[in-house]
Amino acid sequence: MKLGIMQPYFFPYLGYFDLINRVDEWIVFDTAQYIRHGWVNRNRILHPKSGWQYIIVPLEKHSRETPINHIVTQPYEHWRPRMLGQLQHYKKKAPGYSTAYALVEECLSHGERNLSRLNVWTLRRTCEVLGIPFHYRLFSEMGLEGLDVKGAGDWALRISEKVGATEYLNPPGGKDLFDPAAFAASRIRLAFQEPRKFVYECPGYRWEPDLSIVDVLMWNEPDAVSAFLRQATYPSS
Repeated sequence: MKLGIMQPYFFPYLGYFDLINRVDEWIVFDTAQYIRHGWVNRNRILHPKSGWQYIIVPLEKHSRETPINHIVTQPYEHWRPRMLGQLQHYKKKAPGYSTAYALVEECLSHGERNLSRLNVWTLRRTCEVLGIPFHYRLFSEMGLEGLDVKGAGDWALRISEKVGATEYLNPPGGKDLFDPAAFAASRIRLAFQEPRKFVYECPGYRWEPDLSIVDVLMWNEPDAVSAFLRQATYPSS
C-alpha cells in the first residue's frame, strides 16, 4: 500500500493533487501546529494587473501552539464576498471560469468554520471535479497517540508502520527530513514524487507557476488536468 501524508492545504497547487492521485491512502495530518504564512489558510491566484495575489481565509485569534484541527475561521460573511470578488477578473478571459468559480462558491457555502474540515471538504470536492480518487483518514481520529517520534521526519515512518504501508511517497522538498535507512529497516520504500510543470495558456496574463488549483481550472478543462495527472512518472528513491 502506497501512503501519502500531508497537512490540509487550502485549494493547493496541482502538485498536491498529483501526490493524492499516486497513493492508495492519504492521511490528513491535522494535528500539526498551525504555522502562519503557510498554505493552510491561503493560496495564490493571478492578479488582475500583473503577477499573483493571495486568497486568504481569515482566522479567529488563537494561541501559537494551536493545532490545525482546532483553528477556527472568521465568520464567512466577513471574507467570502471578497474572495469570490477576487475571482471576477477571470470571467471574461478564462474559459473554465464557470467551473472554477462554481467549485469555490460551493466550498465556501458549506458553512464549516473549522479550518481543517473546510480544507478537507475543498480537497474532496476538487478531487471529484478532477475525477481522481481521494481515500483519506484524519490523523486526529486514528488513535495513534504515543508514537515513537524523535524528529519531524519520524512521523511519516511511524505512521507508515502503523497502517501497514509498503511505500511512502512525499514531495521532493522534504528529502532532508527523512532517514532512508530507517525506512529500509522497516521494509518501507521511501520515494519522492518529482514535480512536473503543467504549463498552460492564460491570454491577457503572464503564466505563473504553482498557483492554486483554482487558477489551473480557470484555464483548463478538468479532463485535461486529469489526463496530465495520469501521465506515468516513476518516483525517485
